[in-house]
Amino acid sequence: MDLAFWITAGWTVAAAGAALSFRNPVHCALCLALAFAGLAAFYLELGAEFVGFAQILVYIGAVAILIVFAILLTRASEVDEEPRAFPWAGVAVAAIVFITFAGAIRSSALADRMPAREVKPVVKQLGMQMFQGSYLLALEVAGLLLTAALIGAAVIALQEYPKRQD
Repeated sequence: MDLAFWITAGWTVAAAGAALSFRNPVHCALCLALAFAGLAAFYLELGAEFVGFAQILVYIGAVAILIVFAILLTRASEVDEEPRAFPWAGVAVAAIVFITFAGAIRSSALADRMPAREVKPVVKQLGMQMFQGSYLLALEVAGLLLTAALIGAAVIALQEYPKRQD
């Protein structure tokens, strides 16, 4: 493993951990965007340019920014000062899930298989299949879902501010 992998791994894990530990939702959303950027960097390091740039466009450019807008529009950034009852319970559950998944992957018969031959992806073919093939409906539904979430956040924000009587 080279130095770029370890730097990317460190920043991705640190950003994901920060997203879990911060109390301010805006800070959590921004750290989540950094974790998404780390995943995109992994894809780009592995030579999967299409998936890496799709990660940047969809998750950082749309989902993370939509989360930030939803938080800011609904005033969810106001943090209650009540301490959490079990602050390390989430870390313990995450460790148990990680150990379970790692054990399942290591004991899988698929782990001993030889890697497949190298396939040269063609971005034009991927785009044509995505926009003309069986994935068109899923793409449209995802776009409608994101639009509905943004409209819902705007409606909630408008309801919180009563009209001013001048």
